[in-house]
Amino acid sequence: MSGTAPNFLLDNDDATLFPKLTDGQLELLTSIGRVQPTAIDDVLFRDGDLTYDPMVVLEGEVAVLDRGRELVLQRPRDLMAELNVLTGQRVGATGVVREAGAVLVVAAEQFRALIGRELEFGDFVLQLLFRRRRAMARLGVGMRVVGSPSHPDTVRLREFISRNRIRGDWIDPADPTLEPALVSAAVEAGGEPLVVLGGSEVIRNPTNAELAGALGLRIGPLELKDHYDLAVVGAGPAGLAAAVYGASGGMLTAVVDEVAVGGQAATSARIENYLGFPAGISGAELADRAAVQAQKFRADIMVPRRAVSLTRRDGAHVVGLDDGKEIVARIVIVAVGIQYRRLPVPRIEDYEGRGVAYATDAAREQLRPGDAAVVVGGANSAGQTALALAEDGRHVHLVVRQDGLERGMARYLRDRIAGESAIDVHVRHELRELEGNGHLERVVLEDVATGRRETLAAGAAVVLIGGEPHTQWLAGELELDADGFVLTGGALGPDAVGREPSWLELGRPLALETSRPGVFAVGDVRSGATRMVAPAVGEGGMAVRLAVERLAPRRG
Repeated sequence: MSGTAPNFLLDNDDATLFPKLTDGQLELLTSIGRVQPTAIDDVLFRDGDLTYDPMVVLEGEVAVLDRGRELVLQRPRDLMAELNVLTGQRVGATGVVREAGAVLVVAAEQFRALIGRELEFGDFVLQLLFRRRRAMARLGVGMRVVGSPSHPDTVRLREFISRNRIRGDWIDPADPTLEPALVSAAVEAGGEPLVVLGGSEVIRNPTNAELAGALGLRIGPLELKDHYDLAVVGAGPAGLAAAVYGASGGMLTAVVDEVAVGGQAATSARIENYLGFPAGISGAELADRAAVQAQKFRADIMVPRRAVSLTRRDGAHVVGLDDGKEIVARIVIVAVGIQYRRLPVPRIEDYEGRGVAYATDAAREQLRPGDAAVVVGGANSAGQTALALAEDGRHVHLVVRQDGLERGMARYLRDRIAGESAIDVHVRHELRELEGNGHLERVVLEDVATGRRETLAAGAAVVLIGGEPHTQWLAGELELDADGFVLTGGALGPDAVGREPSWLELGRPLALETSRPGVFAVGDVRSGATRMVAPAVGEGGMAVRLAVERLAPRRG
């Protein structure tokens, strides 16, 4: 077989997705792998398998398939691996031998250790796997959610899948191309969504935790350790930074997050002002890199697991989880971030998942061919989203309540927006109404100065107007400001400090320390935070350093 077969969806000659391994790279893998002969029609891995060992084609050819579609033909010196080899998720495609030969099989655990040990090779692999995941996502490869766009559980599952960067597709039960068996299953489900895994396995309306387990997401150890040095609540940039610095320094570290690794930052289309990435980096890639780093240093990452309480017991802090289990730790770092804020627009909940979104990727899923988009907000996240959608070929309306973008948006983003003809900026405007039959079709804007209204055609509205802290579970345990953000360091009043007897011994709270000694708050949840990725990462590392100082015996 020669050349790329016309029915393959990906070009195996594309060196960005399928680069041939060099002699040095092949030698690295050969030192820890084993050679396995192959015969025609051998199935090397199957969609839905729980385990997955990376392979290199040595001789012959292997076709990679998804639900009968031929994705690519892998040839000698091609690395067969997906990002799930690092995240622990199920296999997302099927590999069938088309021409007999041999493959080099490398155990997943040894492969992960190698990319952590050999930095240049590790960076090559990470970049490659991120590019492949983006390509697969564009093709709709992976699991499927079959459900009505108006059902709240369909919206919930789609958000969970999107936030966790899981490859997949959504299908309306009314889609005429849906297989008869799934049509019958959807009717039997009575409107509840179905999740289709591994080609044929169907789960009816799973919880987020049930779906995570079915997909093989890393949801932490089966049994928690009796005692941790450090418990991090929240796996956004600040929490992941704390986990990396803590675990790399030898602290026994646990990380929990209610929804996904990466937090709100993982939904950013591109972060361009983060040190070391002059061309920018997507929030999803930054989150995945940080998670791999934390796992490399053996941090226990538990997602989705929700913290519901914070108490004290025998001189330690106890974080209660939604499944009834507890994390006992000497130090706790609260990094739960914020939850997006909804617009006070009539019937907005009716359009959530059907045109109204709170992240760039979610909006892309909901936009139809030719649709324009509306982005509401004046901060960096709104600018990044407007530019990303314009780069997709969309016409974008950026709606800002203020007189301009100067107050909340970085200069480099303002300059790029000013030079982008596909973006119209509507200053001193607010979104007042949403219109459409089953899906968003139009929005009504109002000039806040004159009251004049105008109607714009739009298939999606991305709402990025800030958020509220997720601190209800901390009320009565830590001092919060009037808006619910956690007070730290010098922002704590004398009354808060005076209520903690041990401060007489320990002195005033440290810079990021809360009203409870040994509990720190970092990132967006902290009162006075900058709401930017780089400072949040810095705070995560700084909190670990301060925690070590707090644990050290005080002198003098």
